[in-house]
Amino acid sequence: MALPQTMKQWTVQGLSGLDELKFHSDAPVPSPGDHEVLVKIESVSLNYRDLIIPQGKYAFPISTPVVPCSDGAGTVIASGSSATRFKPGDKVITLFNQAHLGGSLDMRGIMTGLGGAIDGTLREYAVFDENGLSKAPSNLSIVEASTLPCAALTTWNALYGHQGKPLKQGDWVLTQGTGGVSIFGVQFAKAAGASVIATTSSDEKASMLKKLGADHVINYKTTPEWGAAARTLTPDQRGVDHIVEVSGPPSLQQSLNAITIDGVITIIGFVGGLKDSPSFLQVLQKHCVVRGVLVGSRVQLEDMVRAIEGNGEKLRPVVDKKVFEGIDKARDAYDYMWGQNHVGKVCIKIA
Repeated sequence: MALPQTMKQWTVQGLSGLDELKFHSDAPVPSPGDHEVLVKIESVSLNYRDLIIPQGKYAFPISTPVVPCSDGAGTVIASGSSATRFKPGDKVITLFNQAHLGGSLDMRGIMTGLGGAIDGTLREYAVFDENGLSKAPSNLSIVEASTLPCAALTTWNALYGHQGKPLKQGDWVLTQGTGGVSIFGVQFAKAAGASVIATTSSDEKASMLKKLGADHVINYKTTPEWGAAARTLTPDQRGVDHIVEVSGPPSLQQSLNAITIDGVITIIGFVGGLKDSPSFLQVLQKHCVVRGVLVGSRVQLEDMVRAIEGNGEKLRPVVDKKVFEGIDKARDAYDYMWGQNHVGKVCIKIA
């Protein structure tokens, strides 16, 4: 089959705001090198990171101009002469940090973040090193599969990535809100046989979290001391074992109030802002682990894909009811997510 010569794509040109997003209708289609594959991108999902990169608020390496977005799913349409992991026709998903194949993340891996340090997925076609992809779960649609590379893998790492303290049956897990990471947190925890306490800001969202399996839901607006409230829900008021901390400094004090001795708080973001962080001494006083993660490795991604395939409907991603049809609608998707109108993952169907 003849490969296309040009494609549509978006780029982030600078760091002054969302107007730095620029649409291009005739960008050249790249050709795969020896160990690379050419993927037709069929769906992209957005993350909070994608919204703050054009605004200059992202804390990790950025190189502009850059094709935005880390999350993508599609079909391999061509492969390099030495590529062996995939063949044309295979359905694949992207690895967030292209060089983080296994083990601990290092600076080389950090410098390969899709949509920030290197070109990402908001385009019709993209070339990837064959090691920077995983097969897509066979039981998910292409749109559902596109939600996995960042939010889902981050959550998987948060719950299973700390050696010696992985999530296990009978644990108590606390999640925050109804964003992608938090929803995956509820799903992964319940599939593992854990109990879940979720926080949210409305009765409508609380109902959705209950339907996903959350055992308890706390409204953090009406219960500002939700950390203590969460602790009282656990056996003997001992506290929770795992907290997936998405808000960052403003909520970390409440997370410390909720965590059990030797529990794990995994900080994955800072959607609540950067002020009011508690002191490190409080971590010592709570005798807990506070760790930061930047998504996860390909080994973890492949482990997660197998878990999704083995758990059927339990681990089906929650996609927002509004899916944006066509790559030209990407800016609308950014504005929609920035307006906090979504529940679950915001997706753009490219093809």
